Amino acid sequence: MFTGLIEETGRVVSFIEGENSWRLKIRASKVCQGLQAGDSVAVNGCCLTAVEFDDEYIGFDLLGETIRLTSFRSLKEGMPVNLERSLLPSTRMGGHFVSGHVDGLGVIRAIGPSGKDTVLEIEPPTELLKYFVPKGCIAVDGISLTVAEVKATSFVIWLIPHTLAMTNLHAKQVGDPVNLECDLLAKYVERLIEQR
Repeated sequence: MFTGLIEETGRVVSFIEGENSWRLKIRASKVCQGLQAGDSVAVNGCCLTAVEFDDEYIGFDLLGETIRLTSFRSLKEGMPVNLERSLLPSTRMGGHFVSGHVDGLGVIRAIGPSGKDTVLEIEPPTELLKYFVPKGCIAVDGISLTVAEVKATSFVIWLIPHTLAMTNLHAKQVGDPVNLECDLLAKYVERLIEQR
């Protein structure tokens, strides 16, 4: 479980297809501290298991399903990625509950200044549109964000300067894919209502 509050932005060192999996290697510093084999780390909002690490690097094995469902297939050497270690019982609970299980890929339709604000507009898969409500929660590449506006085929977020500075959103452009995880509570409520 994660909070969606990004601890640091790492950099992709390599992303190589092997015989049984893909190996993703990321340069990081803060997230490497105290890491143990098997620990969960959210990488752009996707929960991955650390299989190798030292003081500067973390390695993950990814399977085909992860590649198919996430934006990882577009990763290239040097790209920034959002990193967050799983939360501890003693952690402050900012953000919202983020499981690290990506629901789908969104596409950035607009990103840029609007007065003093920075506006981000994302088009999600059609089947996810029902989960978006104004002032609701969304994890975009693992970042806990608040939906400002819901349109017919997209949703809008207003970004504060801190979020742009501390995450990979400053490097995003129109047309880029982003991992989306809808609010966990909304999905549970939907499931309970369906079974009534």
